[in-house]
Amino acid sequence: MILPIYIYGQPVLRKISEDITPQYPELEQLVKNMFATLTESNGVGLAAPQIGLNVRLVVIDLDVLSEDFPEYKGFRKVYYNPYILEYDEAKMSSSEEGCLSLPGIQENVKRPTRIRVKYLDADFNEHEEWVDGYLARVMQHEFDHLDAKLFIDRVSPLRRQLISGKLKAIKAGRFRCSYRTKVVRK
Repeated sequence: MILPIYIYGQPVLRKISEDITPQYPELEQLVKNMFATLTESNGVGLAAPQIGLNVRLVVIDLDVLSEDFPEYKGFRKVYYNPYILEYDEAKMSSSEEGCLSLPGIQENVKRPTRIRVKYLDADFNEHEEWVDGYLARVMQHEFDHLDAKLFIDRVSPLRRQLISGKLKAIKAGRFRCSYRTKVVRK
């Protein structure tokens, strides 16, 4: 089932997420729905707060990039209870990011190119590893959602001021996108 994406202004996007357990109700179906929603919205990552749930759950699908990046062929993973343990700030990279919860906004975000993460895989086996490159950027973006952060929190105050009108419009429900959304109703 395709789920609506919660849009900037929804309180759920500003709440810290809690760890999830294998006993979470209908967890397997939830993960399937998140991947279906991600595919439908043409994204590469989706965090549970973006569908209204404050649990530490992220799905990432980089297979859609495999034509240009063959190393991502077949890359579709679920991450339970992911945490970034360490940032290797020796090498930073600035790249344009967008977010399904912020339709129409893209900004350059400077992030470390390498991070050490801990997470549980689809079978709830624990992993701890260093990740680099594009996957590290996607993980940082998505894992930020679990800690109540959005990519716009990582842009300069000047850039934030320059996009304030767009943010107000999004909060008011004045935006266009091709996927189902849920906005704040007043």
